[in-house]
Amino acid sequence: MEQAKEIKKDAAVNDVIEIELEQKKDYGRVAAQTAKQVIIQRIREAERDSMFEEYKNREGEIIAGVVQRVEGRNIFIDLGKSVGVLFPSEQVPGESYRIGQRLKVYLAKVEAGSKGPGITLSRVHAEMIKKLFELEVPEIFAGTVGIKSIAREAGERTKLAVFSDEDGIDPIGSCVGQKGTRVQAVIDELGGEKIDIILWNEDIAKFIAAALSPAKVLKVEAKEDLQEATVSVPEDQLSLAIGKKGQNVRLAAKLTGWKIDIVGVAAKKEVPEDVEGEVPTEEVEVVEEEVSNEE
Repeated sequence: MEQAKEIKKDAAVNDVIEIELEQKKDYGRVAAQTAKQVIIQRIREAERDSMFEEYKNREGEIIAGVVQRVEGRNIFIDLGKSVGVLFPSEQVPGESYRIGQRLKVYLAKVEAGSKGPGITLSRVHAEMIKKLFELEVPEIFAGTVGIKSIAREAGERTKLAVFSDEDGIDPIGSCVGQKGTRVQAVIDELGGEKIDIILWNEDIAKFIAAALSPAKVLKVEAKEDLQEATVSVPEDQLSLAIGKKGQNVRLAAKLTGWKIDIVGVAAKKEVPEDVEGEVPTEEVEVVEEEVSNEE
């Protein structure tokens, strides 16, 4: 206010004070061009910083984008205000991308770069499963159903351990949805990846048995100090428990955080009391009759 009154004695709040700038006539074309470049550069820097802050705050979220271009095996996705890159290591094996395709991606990492924020996207991150379920399942978003742990082999199979502290809420039913609509929406987004939803249990033996589903478990011997468990399954269920290339037991171990050894147990054969190893007479007579007819 003091400075304003030196220029205009009756200056008041909200008044506009105009000051005539000194005119410079010795600025050449080069100086003007340099000034222009500096101003444009500063504006771009401010835009970059603003964009970096915006996307940095959204790290760990699911973002919808459009495939903009494909350079080698790198996929560039337009996120609206910026472009993110999907590196080969972050792509689901066997998944193909085409220009103009809309898809959801996980915002894995945002770094400051000279040409704008370096945005690394992912389709294989285990957290992507959690975020997709948050979008599809209101109970997870509200916090009434929680996800304890996730084990994922992208493009193949995912195991998800869920729980609920509130009475009357079925955590598995909430995730599956009516006629499987909720889990199917997540499966469709992931291109048909299989998802096993398992009820988390404080009792590690019960949790390991559930984690090995769909195989039937007979017995779990847990060693708490070593975090190792020996699981007995029927011999005919051994390959199911191990899974294709060991996938089922590997995911179960990752889900529970325990080392799991699978042992097949042979089923006991029940021998009827009246059978003593001889062929019944009735069957012998039938065979003799057939032979005489052929003759």
